[in-house]
Amino acid sequence: MSASPNATVSARRPEHNPLNIFKKCAAESRPAFICGPMVRYSKLPFRELVRHFKADIVYTPMILAREFVRNDIARLSDFTTNEDDRCVIVQVGANNETDLLRFVEMIHPYVDAIGLNCGCPIKEQVREGIGAALMTEPEKVARMVQAVKEKYGSKVLIETKIRIHKDLNETVRFVQMVEAAGVDWITVHGRTKTTRSSQPADFEAIRLVKESVSCPVVANGDCFSLADAYEIGEKTGCDGVMAVRGILANPSMFAGYDKTTWGAVEVFWDLASAYGLPFRITQHHLSVMLEKVLKREVVKQMNDTKSLVELIDWFDDNFELRRRGEARFGESVEPAWRVRREEMARI
Repeated sequence: MSASPNATVSARRPEHNPLNIFKKCAAESRPAFICGPMVRYSKLPFRELVRHFKADIVYTPMILAREFVRNDIARLSDFTTNEDDRCVIVQVGANNETDLLRFVEMIHPYVDAIGLNCGCPIKEQVREGIGAALMTEPEKVARMVQAVKEKYGSKVLIETKIRIHKDLNETVRFVQMVEAAGVDWITVHGRTKTTRSSQPADFEAIRLVKESVSCPVVANGDCFSLADAYEIGEKTGCDGVMAVRGILANPSMFAGYDKTTWGAVEVFWDLASAYGLPFRITQHHLSVMLEKVLKREVVKQMNDTKSLVELIDWFDDNFELRRRGEARFGESVEPAWRVRREEMARI
């Protein structure tokens, strides 16, 4: 299902409302587990995969509002969904009220909330006045949030995702301004727009944000395991913890596994095949997922395959890759190596 005016979609259910999810997780004495937006890699198959392994809230990749509104091809390529794609947050890149409102009008029936990107540091995005460019324009962001809330009220939830400023007083001013405009929750990446990912996230700064507003706050940065999620939640007091690099490498992480399970590989293959994920994206997902599972030379063999058919043949030649409907599909933790005929002869 794509975001077409002629498509039909069921009403969103209260249990998929992110605000209700925050409350439910708090009642379970834990933060909400969130899979953040990733350029090219937060597509429908991956979103469904991480939900299979306990993610509560999942984001789409960032979609440029202006292109989505104007271009039919962009709509079809940027966003697909189905009835199981819940709770899903669509992240949008926009820098004015008109583009944002047009985008929201087209997409809001198909998602559980809209996330406004105010933190992406990629230079091309900043030059376009979106992403981290908005960090210096809290008044503009507040007007955009207010425009959505004035038109839709509680019918449409809106989040802002930011990075911290070097002067944390600016961060506090920013979040208090967007909260006053009606934002439903705020996600904070604990780095500035120039801080390298190799530098640790500033959880004290995120805690300061949490203490400065009354709306829910999500912590983003340095979450690579379930233990990290609980620790970050404790350090920041936040309502949710977002993983990005960590969950890309290990989509099983929120289910408590320290590396990608073989069952996750089988489920991913099933979803990628069913939904038609492009070969190079499929290959990249598997390469990152298996980096800590298989030896480097084995991963290199996989990366040397040149087509989807060659890639699936490589898996079937080397492993027991169960299909949906087969016994123990999606359940194995360790790779199921296939014993080759010549190896069998030596046994």
